[in-house]
Amino acid sequence: MDKQSLETLWNKYKNHFIDCRRIGLALDVSRMNFSDSFLVEMKPALRAAFAAMTELENGAIANIDENRMVGHYWLRNAKRAPSSEITEEIDSNLDAIKTFVKKIRRGEIKSQNKKKFTDALIIGIGGSALGPQFVSSALGSAKDRLTMHFFDNTDPDGMDRVLERIGKSLSRTLTVVISKSGGTKETRNGMLITQATYAAKGLDFGRHAVAVTGSGSELDHFAQSHHWIARFPMWDWVGGRTSELSSVGLLPAALQGIDIDGMLKGARDADAVTRKPDLCENPAAMLALMWYYIGDGKGQKDMVILPYKDRLMLLSKYLQQLVMESLGKQLDRSGQVVNQGIAVYGNKGSTDQHAYVQQLREGVNNFFVTFIEVLKSSAMEENASMAEAVEVEPGIHCGDYLSGFYQGTRSALYENGRESITLTIDEVTPRAIGVLIAVFERAVGLYAELININAYHQPGVEAGKKAASAVIALHQKVMSQLRAGTRGTAEQIASALGERSNVETVFHILRRLAANPGRKVVMTAASEDAPVTESVFGLEA
Repeated sequence: MDKQSLETLWNKYKNHFIDCRRIGLALDVSRMNFSDSFLVEMKPALRAAFAAMTELENGAIANIDENRMVGHYWLRNAKRAPSSEITEEIDSNLDAIKTFVKKIRRGEIKSQNKKKFTDALIIGIGGSALGPQFVSSALGSAKDRLTMHFFDNTDPDGMDRVLERIGKSLSRTLTVVISKSGGTKETRNGMLITQATYAAKGLDFGRHAVAVTGSGSELDHFAQSHHWIARFPMWDWVGGRTSELSSVGLLPAALQGIDIDGMLKGARDADAVTRKPDLCENPAAMLALMWYYIGDGKGQKDMVILPYKDRLMLLSKYLQQLVMESLGKQLDRSGQVVNQGIAVYGNKGSTDQHAYVQQLREGVNNFFVTFIEVLKSSAMEENASMAEAVEVEPGIHCGDYLSGFYQGTRSALYENGRESITLTIDEVTPRAIGVLIAVFERAVGLYAELININAYHQPGVEAGKKAASAVIALHQKVMSQLRAGTRGTAEQIASALGERSNVETVFHILRRLAANPGRKVVMTAASEDAPVTESVFGLEA
């Protein structure tokens, strides 16, 4: 790149650089090719977006499908809640979490065998797992109060691996089951497997279990009737993808020994900054505008998240749900088909320079990159970090290389017409994690207003759950038919069930049953050369 181009970029950097020292975050959009006129043209729409966000924070009904308010912003500043009752609930719950964790830490609450808890198993899915996992990975250390484990799926093999890692520590493991409704099947399955595992060891699951759930939910009743150690609330005005600073995320983080007050302060301070309508000082508003610019307001380019920090490796998974579940909508607020959304993927730098950066630079230009830069090399004290103390070359440390790879990748992409944004934080601390969570939450909210969609409902997720329930119901019918002595191909069994139109689903069910010996279903090929779809299924003789 010639000197004149570099000077032009430097001037753009200076003109649009947002340095929020109050929250320890900076935003650089100089590698986005927007014009100053674009920012001027978007001012009216941005003003309307700010007004809508103000109404939301004041308690307007935002989740219209369920007639609910959306109040995750109140979690870090309860005084802003629209009623004194909600303020009291938030404050008292935070106190309850801290009191409970102190009792666990002091050994005032012990396991059935009168042992102090050393491990915690968190069972959840989606927003009930992604946030806690991200925070645990970002802020965990050898000094953690409890060793953390997670069930975040209904995969038996995955659960077996976690239970193997827990091993002999099971009798000292506290299990936290997180489900707002209590009916989420993946979480319920994980709970039942865990309960059976405790029972096999002669342990009472209830004396090791805590629930985070909605008041009066199925899980709430179950925990109460089985005398679980404690129950913490999930409020209907907090969605899963914005629940990390509720009981969902605060309880696991506090158990691990993470400074939850620091996380809350970071988010609270970031909220104060990102409420300001001044674009020159508001990183969330600028992010929303950049998303609008790069995708022409239609999500035409994917968002690649590249944090140059191992601790932030799970940030892309966390943001996938926050961004994609919030913005991926078929209809806008007027009922028009718009098929909106921004696809999110990523891993970490500089690992990705040896993975998919080749395509980012020279392949399909259907993305923009969001770099996350961390200025401080190590989370350890300088004299305790061997990795940062050693010079790998004269005057050069590992962290200098990491920064060099970030800057080099950013330049190489831009030189080939690939645009990017950089968010910079000073270091990975609880406060900084709270800041990142809040800034992205606000950016999502503002962008949703710019494109006139509702960010706070998820009809597609509900449709998937209903479809899965229909498959499970058909599975039960297939098993009943086999137990009745029926043998035949998938087509024959489907016909016997009156499910001819669902023959493909019946075939998938039968093939899976036959692959698992414990189900005692046999799959017999019709002939050596016959296609697998003509196989005969039946119970073992």
